[in-house]
Amino acid sequence: MTRFLNKLTTKNVMIVFLLNFFFAILEFIFGFLFNSAAILSDAVHDSGDVIAIGLAWFFQKLSKRKEDSHFSFGYQRFSLLGALITSVILITGSLIVCLTTFPRLFNPQQIKASGMLFLAIFAILANLFGAYLLARGHSRNESILNLHALEDVLGWLAVLIISIVLHFEPWYWLDPLLSILISAFILSKAIPKFIGTLKILLEATPLELNYSELRAKIEELPEVRNVTQLNIWSIDGEENAVLLHLTIPEAQDFSATKSAVRKLFISYKVCQCAIELDETVKEHKTHPIYQK
Repeated sequence: MTRFLNKLTTKNVMIVFLLNFFFAILEFIFGFLFNSAAILSDAVHDSGDVIAIGLAWFFQKLSKRKEDSHFSFGYQRFSLLGALITSVILITGSLIVCLTTFPRLFNPQQIKASGMLFLAIFAILANLFGAYLLARGHSRNESILNLHALEDVLGWLAVLIISIVLHFEPWYWLDPLLSILISAFILSKAIPKFIGTLKILLEATPLELNYSELRAKIEELPEVRNVTQLNIWSIDGEENAVLLHLTIPEAQDFSATKSAVRKLFISYKVCQCAIELDETVKEHKTHPIYQK
């Protein structure tokens, strides 16, 4: 079942890649024809999307490999690398659009609204389909790509609104305004995701986990006397790994202690754990941390 879902994820990312590649070409063509900053801003975003999604597809596929002599911890973190690169492209593209579009607020240019309406409707439906495919994924990589797809939906929604309004009023300043608002919205979503992905790569304690609470729960187990070291980090934003050193009562069976701790870790999405007995403390039974 897991292998099937992995293949499905890779296939979905490839479909979204082809959709973005196709629309990037269309947006550049019609953006120049209609003289629309909103369409051209989407074209810039989609060009970045094509590169980012291509890389994300590659890293997503690579992340499913098993560990080997080159990467003994496995390839799961390559998915994070794809998410990080995609976030950087999103942030950079949005900033470029804001800087290039801002002057048009004070110097609006005439836009050819004819044809924009039908193009926008078709693009919204296609990008909603892409967002639907990616919404079924669970990795941070797919989450970032889903943001790309939703970004495109918003961009084309802006084009649709503009095309309708311009049929009745010559409010050409709406075009750069909506383009800037879209970019600002994407920045508000992409920057936190970039920071979150960076924290995982730097092996920060998972955000959803209370470190002090976990340590206290381990020490509350009757099989455990004290925790001397607890390191926990996220592998790829979905699964966690733990390195634990502890001391146990002298007569306690260490295998029973490991079993009890592993049962506790299940609720914390821990897929890998190394549990070690602090032998130094065991030998020096007068050590302060060995006293209750």
